[in-house]
Amino acid sequence: MKIEEAIQQKKFISEHQKAHLNILFTASWLNQRTTAVLKPYGLTWQQFNILRILRGRHPEPATVKLLTERMIDKMSNASRLVDKLLSKGLVERCTSQEDRRRVDVSITEEGLNLLASASDDLERGLSFEDGKLNDEEAETLNGLLDKMRSLIEDV
Repeated sequence: MKIEEAIQQKKFISEHQKAHLNILFTASWLNQRTTAVLKPYGLTWQQFNILRILRGRHPEPATVKLLTERMIDKMSNASRLVDKLLSKGLVERCTSQEDRRRVDVSITEEGLNLLASASDDLERGLSFEDGKLNDEEAETLNGLLDKMRSLIEDV
């Protein structure tokens, strides 16, 4: 569905404004789809993001500061998310042996197993390989989004 139909707007000030709204609309659409896929696992997409970061570092732990820096949603409270994941038994915290002021966070075996299942479902649920985007189009889209962010970061 074209953005004009989705938001019921016929004209835009410019193609740049249309692209901006299209990106915002699509991000919201992807967020809603991601939320629906993760709901049976009792995870928010921010919690899922934390678990993926920890899995990528496994078996090495991460600090909350590192998690905050690597998260997709920079507005999320990583400490609060870790607390929620801790209460679910998906992560564990321990004081660093090197620096007693630092708290390390690691993913548990239960967290790894849940993440594997949720990741599989998310890949199937958000698959663009069903003819909507081929590999070349996805590569082009990624390049354009990267370019857009690099231009914005320069401002």
